[in-house]
Amino acid sequence: MRASSNAGDPNEPCLTFRRHGEIAVVAVSPAIEDLTSSAIETAAQVVLAPLKENPPSNVIIDLSRVKIFTSEFISFLLRCHVIVKKHHGELVLAGVSVAVRELLRQTALDTLWAIYDNRNQALDSLGGAD
Repeated sequence: MRASSNAGDPNEPCLTFRRHGEIAVVAVSPAIEDLTSSAIETAAQVVLAPLKENPPSNVIIDLSRVKIFTSEFISFLLRCHVIVKKHHGELVLAGVSVAVRELLRQTALDTLWAIYDNRNQALDSLGGAD
């Protein structure tokens, strides 16, 4: 599943949702950096709907292509977190930039989510395979 943005390349999805068995991977593109709050909400629904309908055991948010994001995107991450925790799963972050790590540290969200260097490391840790 994917949601596209009007910012930058109109064909580039800002979010993609893919299952790896019981693990879901949400890949985030640089397009998310330029989205308006309403566009982020639209994109979020593409991910939140399958999380609610068929909850995976764990979710990896792959941020390896993102340098920074807005408070609206943090809200999206928190919404995903609540859904995953409700089903006794874990949400983790992968490929987090220096700027995003600092933002997460300042907001203490780095204590809420495990952070991995890349998607494969997160998949290995959660028992999945790419």
